[in-house]
Amino acid sequence: MSYPILEYDPEKVAMIEPSKVIQPRDVPEHCVICFFEEVIQKVSVQKNAKIVVENRWEDGPHRLFEIEHHGQRLAYFHSAVGAAQAASLLEEAIAYGCRKFIVCGGCGVLEKGITVGNLIVAKSAVRDEGVSYHYLPPAREVLADPRGVAALEAALKQRGEFRYRLGKTWTTDAPYRETPAKIARRRDEGCLVVEMEAAGLMAVAQFRNAALGQILYSGDDLSGDEWNCRNWQSRQDVREALFWLAAEACFNL
Repeated sequence: MSYPILEYDPEKVAMIEPSKVIQPRDVPEHCVICFFEEVIQKVSVQKNAKIVVENRWEDGPHRLFEIEHHGQRLAYFHSAVGAAQAASLLEEAIAYGCRKFIVCGGCGVLEKGITVGNLIVAKSAVRDEGVSYHYLPPAREVLADPRGVAALEAALKQRGEFRYRLGKTWTTDAPYRETPAKIARRRDEGCLVVEMEAAGLMAVAQFRNAALGQILYSGDDLSGDEWNCRNWQSRQDVREALFWLAAEACFNL
């Protein structure tokens, strides 16, 4: 092939195969992957969380925690930004023994009128990153796991307090190269939002036959002539509520 990123290899066993280098642990099968560090810290203190895996990387710890929620065991961890590291952390969580995942994070909006805090359940992702091409044959999009979508919708409908949409997301490796032309192109093909991990996480979950869904809350605005941060990271109420919504959805898997 002319481009290495398109040289998909269907070989199932890699040189560094997670199941061969990671010792399985007694961990919950249900796991929330959360991008909000302050929520992770608050939940860990309030629920007297147990660290089941220390899992220290060069950038610091990415501990796998466990709590009891609604009488069931629940694992969770703080993911890293960017598909490459987020996907590798998911690989490790699967190797430790987690099998059912709900991901909660933030995103930028591409469509006018999507206000801060609105929720998007990802039903597919445009693969404008690198990780997914190592797990799935080349294609423009990856579809979300229907089990994850159904689990999230069930939790949202049961709660009844959140407005949400099912939609397509644009996963990119380069937030500082989201040019007006690219934004317009992605919007024209139906993308509501943009983020940096969904396509990679979906691809890993498919490859490992793990159940996974992802819900995003609307943050900064890229739909106009100028970028608007909208102070989106200050929405502590939404961020914490999203973690517990993800936990409930995870138990629906």
